[in-house]
Amino acid sequence: MDSLSLRPSSLLLSAPCAAAAAARRRDHILPPFRPIQQNGKGRISLSIQRSRGPTVNLCQKFLDWKYSYHRMSHRPINTSANASGQSLQPETEAHDAASIWKPISSSLDAFYRFSRPHTVIGTALSIVSVSLLAVESMSDFSPLFLTGLMEAVVAALFMNIYIVGLNQLFDIEIDKINKPTLPLASGEYSPAVGVAIVSVFAAMSFGLGWAVGSPPLFWALFISFVLGTAYSINLPYFRWKRFAVVAALCILAVRAVIVQLAFFLHIQTFVFRRPAVFSRPLIFATAFMTFFSVVIALFKDIPDIEGDRIFGIQSFSVRLGQNKVFWTCVGLLEMAYAVAVLMGATSSSLWSKSVTVIGHAILATILWNSARSVDLTSKTAITSFYMFIWKLFYAEYLLIPLVR
Repeated sequence: MDSLSLRPSSLLLSAPCAAAAAARRRDHILPPFRPIQQNGKGRISLSIQRSRGPTVNLCQKFLDWKYSYHRMSHRPINTSANASGQSLQPETEAHDAASIWKPISSSLDAFYRFSRPHTVIGTALSIVSVSLLAVESMSDFSPLFLTGLMEAVVAALFMNIYIVGLNQLFDIEIDKINKPTLPLASGEYSPAVGVAIVSVFAAMSFGLGWAVGSPPLFWALFISFVLGTAYSINLPYFRWKRFAVVAALCILAVRAVIVQLAFFLHIQTFVFRRPAVFSRPLIFATAFMTFFSVVIALFKDIPDIEGDRIFGIQSFSVRLGQNKVFWTCVGLLEMAYAVAVLMGATSSSLWSKSVTVIGHAILATILWNSARSVDLTSKTAITSFYMFIWKLFYAEYLLIPLVR
């Protein structure tokens, strides 16, 4: 029964606590109550602070703690901190960094596709390869040689981007069918942006060539500029890519002749200050790359036959058919590899003979086996094989410096 009885001390404590709680709730919302009159017999204050006695003070401390805890527990959550009290600022910074990097990454990817990277790699490798033909001893690997080589590579890459970019500017409608992922065809670049890019890179190429002061380098840039412009620009008597033979001759002149001879002479005569000598390896490189450039000129149009036919581009693929042009390209390359094997076999250097004979024989075998497995009804398969042709192109430039 004691457990159910109400002791006077409990009643004394509970009554003031209840009054104080009511006052605290009102204080949380309303201004403090003023004293009021009850039946005219005196003032009754509803403020806890005016109460007397240890019991009320104890309730006051309890309520202060309770409402302080209540306010803290209902305080809005700070989004910069997690449940463990650790700051979420790094996550915010990471999100900001990702939002900043995403447009930069997209821009770099668009420019990467605009520059046609397989041509950029081919240009850089070819210049390095033919420049090494001018090296006669280890002492030639000097800062002077490296500087001259770097100047030639950078200036040529600038011109390469101008040429491939100009071609895209005048092929936007064709590329929407043949190469819809290119930035101009997909709409990532506006024509004005394309014009700005090719103009800047042409200016940088000529500016660097003029600053270097090498006649072979400057003439290589100038002839490449003229042929690349005439190949693509849609003006009377130009846009030579419409004519299969002329288009092939443009590519052959740049890839087979200009690159081999002009950049070799840049290193030989301007950097090393030696007389111009057309050595056996240089003649081999020029002849071999003539075959290879013809193959690239013919093969590049095989995957693009649909758009070329619609827009009146009379490529060999349009006129003769994909199958015939495909196997003509393979046959030309196999002939070039056969000549290279014979060339290597006549070398007086045993190591050069071994490398060139075995290397070209392996490449010829790989080419033949790969060609036999291509599905000529699939544009994807033909495009993939075209990229494989460029890989063979790169591999040849790794072998050319070893020809002696």
